[in-house]
Amino acid sequence: MFAAGNEYAGNPAFPGAYSKCVCVSSLAADFTPACYTDFGSLVTLSAPGGDLEYYSKIGEQEDEYWAETTTEQKGAVLSTMIQNGHPAWGYMEGTSMACPHVSGVAALGLAYAAKTNRHYRAADFVALMKKSVKELDSHYGNGATKTYYMNHTTVGASPEIVQLSKYIGKMGAGLIDAAQLLNNIKNKELSSDMKLPNVYVGIEKTVSLNLAAYFAGRTEGFSCSVANGSVASASVEGKTLTVKGLAAGSTSLTVTAADGTSQTVVVTVRKSAGNNGWM
Repeated sequence: MFAAGNEYAGNPAFPGAYSKCVCVSSLAADFTPACYTDFGSLVTLSAPGGDLEYYSKIGEQEDEYWAETTTEQKGAVLSTMIQNGHPAWGYMEGTSMACPHVSGVAALGLAYAAKTNRHYRAADFVALMKKSVKELDSHYGNGATKTYYMNHTTVGASPEIVQLSKYIGKMGAGLIDAAQLLNNIKNKELSSDMKLPNVYVGIEKTVSLNLAAYFAGRTEGFSCSVANGSVASASVEGKTLTVKGLAAGSTSLTVTAADGTSQTVVVTVRKSAGNNGWM
């Protein structure tokens, strides 16, 4: 996921513009595009990013840092900063504020998917995120305009008036909606049941897996068998499967639940490997 850029441009900057990326544009609090945001057909999603040129008072410089005495509302995103070498909070704006918003929603969704034993291919999860939005284009029609001040800290700054129609279809699928994403995951949209992964392990090393994640939450009643016991051994205790590498090579491992459902995966034992079996 990458920020679209802050050049007021009709095309996002790279790497956000790369087709394999989720490209994020920035919005003000009223769903209008942030004045600075890049936009265009290559944008994937939008999220709040602040808009000081839209909300700030003309001819006044905003406080950069937040303090406990701060009471005035700001048109920016409260962010972590450094003040005199110490951690602090401050106000920032940009697609670099909008992008982590989308990243956080994605992380929340993937954590919930793992908790509910749902599996997604990368392309399917991106498609699900694009379905989990509040639409934006209805805010940009019927002659709607937006007035902002590019040099808003200058006394007598001149207004800039933008026709919002130029953003129609150019702010991605819409404003990312975390609640809608979780609800779509709950409804099992575009997903499949999590499956037991192939196992990689070093010689005389062990790998453990929580079987409940791969058998619809079941926590007991499992059995397992290894096709070639000279390559690897396996045992189950409760919901925990433990695989031990014995000799370099590969073999198959079958895990069977109490209801008779089973899954078979490949166990690869490597001579020179870390604890997880990778080189």
